[in-house]
Amino acid sequence: QHCQPLQLKPFVARSLLTVKTMACEKLLGFGKQLLRVKVVDCNLEDSRLSRCLNTFDLIALGVGSTLGAGVYVLAGAVARENAGPAIVLSFLIAALASVLAGLCYAEFGARVPKTGSAYLYSYVTVGELWAFITGWNLILSYVIGTSSVARAWSATFDELIGKHIEHFCKAHMSMNAPGILAEYPDMFAVLIILILSGLLAFGVKESAMVNKVFTCINILVLLFVVVSGLVKGTLKNWRLTQEEMMNITNTSTYKSEKRFEQILY
Repeated sequence: QHCQPLQLKPFVARSLLTVKTMACEKLLGFGKQLLRVKVVDCNLEDSRLSRCLNTFDLIALGVGSTLGAGVYVLAGAVARENAGPAIVLSFLIAALASVLAGLCYAEFGARVPKTGSAYLYSYVTVGELWAFITGWNLILSYVIGTSSVARAWSATFDELIGKHIEHFCKAHMSMNAPGILAEYPDMFAVLIILILSGLLAFGVKESAMVNKVFTCINILVLLFVVVSGLVKGTLKNWRLTQEEMMNITNTSTYKSEKRFEQILY
């Protein structure tokens, strides 16, 4: 009876070792499944998607995704509040980052000529787990980008018509949740998103045509701004002192207040 526990100790140790080994093998197999990569045969043309876009359509899609509402909404605010004349350097740095990102996508697209964007590239190179995270990040970025652009369009249109949409929504659909939700639901932005979603569902060729029209309008507006800046601009603005900047700011603020008072009274 006294020897029986001594005989059970090696058996218990071997059992524990076996359990630990099986657990490690399962964890290792699960890790390999998370990091497994997708094998793509680039020689097979098994895509069921119709290739209806030409080179100009693809360039317009790239330029259109770059020229968003931030060019009109954020550029002036950043130039006034943060960067000042150095906004030119900020744009150059952003352009360099965009070029590097474009080169990365071009390399991935040449190595893996399949549809799937960053999701497929991550799946092929680094594994399934990172592809899963990348795919949901893409969905999140598309949702945020679409909603922000629609909100910018709605706010701009509402400014043009005298903020009638804002006053109507605040009067009939106000939401009292500060810090969590907006003051009111922007129904015009929702309408814009529904119209664009229907356009995308109608066909790729048709939506690409609309994208080309808006991209050309954006480029013309930006060219007008650049030409106007070259005509009205002066190199003296790059050598302003702090006192001159304060005087100019105070003068412009005083003129704006006077103009606002004239409008009111």
